[in-house]
Amino acid sequence: MVITRRMFLRGSAAAGLISLGGVPPQFLCRAALANDSRTTKPQERILVILEMEGGNDGLNTVIPYADDEYYKARPGIGIAREAVLRLDDDHGFHPSLTGFKELYDEGLLSIVQGVGYPQQDRSHFRSMDIWQSASLDAAAPDRGWVGRALDQSVKPSASDAPALAVGLQRLPLALTAANVNVPAIADIDGFRLRPGGDDEGGRKRRDLMRQLAEPSDSSGGEALFLQRAASSAYDMAERIGQVTREYQPAAPYPGTQLASHLKLIAQMIAGEFGARIFFVSLGGFDTHAQQPGAHQVLLGELASAVRAFYADLKGHGLRERVVLATYSEFGRRVKENGSLGTDHGAASQMFIVTPGKGGIHGEHPSLTDLDEGDLKFHTDFRSVYATLLEKWLGFASEPVLGARFATMDFV
Repeated sequence: MVITRRMFLRGSAAAGLISLGGVPPQFLCRAALANDSRTTKPQERILVILEMEGGNDGLNTVIPYADDEYYKARPGIGIAREAVLRLDDDHGFHPSLTGFKELYDEGLLSIVQGVGYPQQDRSHFRSMDIWQSASLDAAAPDRGWVGRALDQSVKPSASDAPALAVGLQRLPLALTAANVNVPAIADIDGFRLRPGGDDEGGRKRRDLMRQLAEPSDSSGGEALFLQRAASSAYDMAERIGQVTREYQPAAPYPGTQLASHLKLIAQMIAGEFGARIFFVSLGGFDTHAQQPGAHQVLLGELASAVRAFYADLKGHGLRERVVLATYSEFGRRVKENGSLGTDHGAASQMFIVTPGKGGIHGEHPSLTDLDEGDLKFHTDFRSVYATLLEKWLGFASEPVLGARFATMDFV
């Protein structure tokens, strides 16, 4: 029987896979890539990128509590000296970052201070493009820094997903490539492809979908593409479903959205799903007003989720294979504003969780030698990217970043 596009869409809609209007879900169009022909090698290194979206206030995250200038600039939102989780005689964590403090004390957490780029742009959209593309070019970027790395290292015909965005409706620019398909999944329930439930009727509908999705020699054009994409999506969904059904966390996770996303990543790593790079995001850091309460909650969610993630990985013997790196598009102004918040700034810090290489890297920027009221950067974020690419993933960094940047010693 010749399967036409109309027949395929009608069958898909009957099974609950295709939304109204006959448009396949985004992940379906990106999922022509998964089968069992390759899994992650047992010792292959993995990178998790965690975006702190909105512009995190780094000055209230890693606090220069010994500097009186900090309290002069922030009489309303400064963190009291006695509340700071002290790292040394000068710096300490926000009190909500107990999970980070534990990782730091275990020698796993690196703090890269004074990170930024020349002529910092304080626009969320422009700065995010710069961080995700690793390019300062004025032209709008069409590929991300991870996407370029994948284009140079992964064959377009590879059947596994080399990277995955978790918890996002759209693929972030950072993972956008020219020749490699990278899927984005909003949540595991939406990706399991269990149309019609688990009763006999549901199983029959799924069997019908598999039959319709099987490519045939007589299919062509758009119908063939949709059939191949659907078939691959089923394969990927089955693999994810198997991994999540069989996985038992080795540590409890808090009941937050970020924790659930990191738990799914841990499941995929343990199940040798095939991806080497994962991307996850935590939003809400644009704290222009009433910052203290909101920032406390966000940092608590961040640190507790990451702490649980690494405890889980350790319990499964996987901790040494996984580096997690955070970034935010910019820091905040040194002085608080009139609404007990902070406005868009420049330099901030990055956190890197690495196997046995923790510590503070670089000096905290001066609170008096400022750039139009902002902290000055001394470490180009592309040096951090170069380190992750070369020293952790084993990729050449210069073709990805467009220039040579010095690597660092946190890996």
